[in-house]
Amino acid sequence: MLRIAAFDVDGTLTRRDCVVPFIRKVAGVRLVATQLARGARQTIPAVVRRDRDRLKALGAHAAFAGRNVNEVQQLADVFAAEVFATGLRPDKWSAMSRHAAAGDQIVLVSASFEVYLRPLAALLGAHDVLAVRLETDGDTFTGELLGPNCRGPEKVRRLSEWLDEHHGGRANVHVTAYGDSTGDRELLLDSDTAVYVGSGSPAWLRAVRR
Repeated sequence: MLRIAAFDVDGTLTRRDCVVPFIRKVAGVRLVATQLARGARQTIPAVVRRDRDRLKALGAHAAFAGRNVNEVQQLADVFAAEVFATGLRPDKWSAMSRHAAAGDQIVLVSASFEVYLRPLAALLGAHDVLAVRLETDGDTFTGELLGPNCRGPEKVRRLSEWLDEHHGGRANVHVTAYGDSTGDRELLLDSDTAVYVGSGSPAWLRAVRR
């Protein structure tokens, strides 16, 4: 049976969140803060509601709108190399290496940006990336997200589509999923083997261990 290892990235495979540091590298804190302040009518309600999806969309627009695709990709390549060199969790990097040695296919399923996860995946030896995509218009980014934020149910949907496309579905596939937060809940619950990396083990995961 083919075995798939699906890894979340921020806090699971890496020591900390990568989204904000990448935005900082691309656009700088001051520019993003200024743009968000100008859009306060949208920003403030999202902060009050703790709407992470909306905040990511607003932050992405502030950081990427009008930015040259090639210039951002160059920064993404540098950022991926930095994460690979200093930002990985040794325990989960070891787990990924064990999966690779066993011949398992490794997929990054993340709410981080695909633009830097693809070069990181190449360094890690991962087979594919299912992550947040940015819309382009010619050689520039529009600042819009291309599809929903890849967290929660969207992770399950994207992985299911990937399995359908590459392996004819789940029938002869065993999925081991790694995650560290409620943003990975659906992915972990849908997996054949769930590895929770956060502190403790949440009740929703203990109740359905396979």
